[in-house]
Amino acid sequence: MEHRTENSTALPPAKVLVVDDEESLVDMLTTALRFTGYDVASETSGFDALRAVKESRPDLIVLDVNMPDLDGFEVCRRIRRDGIDSPVIFLTARDTADDLRTGFSHGADDYLTKPFSLEELSLRIEAILRRVRDSGDEPHRLTCGELVLDEDAHQVHVGDQEVELSPTEFRLLRYLMLNQGRVLSKHQILDYVWEYDFGGNAGVVETYVSYLRKKLGPDVAEWLRTVRGFGYMLRHSNA
Repeated sequence: MEHRTENSTALPPAKVLVVDDEESLVDMLTTALRFTGYDVASETSGFDALRAVKESRPDLIVLDVNMPDLDGFEVCRRIRRDGIDSPVIFLTARDTADDLRTGFSHGADDYLTKPFSLEELSLRIEAILRRVRDSGDEPHRLTCGELVLDEDAHQVHVGDQEVELSPTEFRLLRYLMLNQGRVLSKHQILDYVWEYDFGGNAGVVETYVSYLRKKLGPDVAEWLRTVRGFGYMLRHSNA
C-alpha cells in the first residue's frame, strides 16, 4: 500500500484494533495499517478483544470470525450489547450467505473474506471511518447531495421525496455511498451486495444499477457514473 490516509496529517490518527488468532496475519496487518497512518493495537483472542475494546474504545475493529475461545460474531454481539458502536469489519474464510447474515445481524459494518488484499482492507477502513466522521451526530445516515440513506430506518430520500428500494437495491446504494468518489469494480460489487454466494454474472450489476438510476431520478442518476471496462462510481456533480 503506497497511499497514506489523511489520518496521518490533519486529524489525530484513528485507533484501529486488529483481532485474529493467527499471529503472523496480525503482525502483517498491524505493520501495514501503521504505515498507512493509523494508531494500531492488536489482540489474538476474543476475550482479550472484549477487554481491549472496553479499555481503549477503538475507532474501528478488524475482527476475525474463527477464534478458539470466543468467535468474532459473539465478540461483536457483546460489544453492541454494551452500547459500543465502533465499526466492525469481519475477516473470515466463512463466506456462506448464512455467515454473512449472522455477521451483519450482530452489528458488523463490513465483511472481507480471506484471502484478501491489504489495499482493499485499507480502502474499506478509510471509507467507513470517513462516513462515521463526516456524519457527525448521525453516524447511521449517509448523504450525497440531496440523496440521503438512513441505515436505521432503512429509508432513502431524494430531497423531500422518499424512494422505495428493494433490499438488494438498498444494499447496492449503501455500498456506493460508503465509497463515494471511488471506482468500484463489478466484482467488488458482486462480492458485497450478493453476499459472496452469487454465481458471478456481472450483468446483474448493470441491471441493478439501471434500476437504481430509474428510481433515484435523472438528476441523481447522473452522479452514478459508469467507468467503462471497470465498474461504477457515485460522485456528486459538484464534487
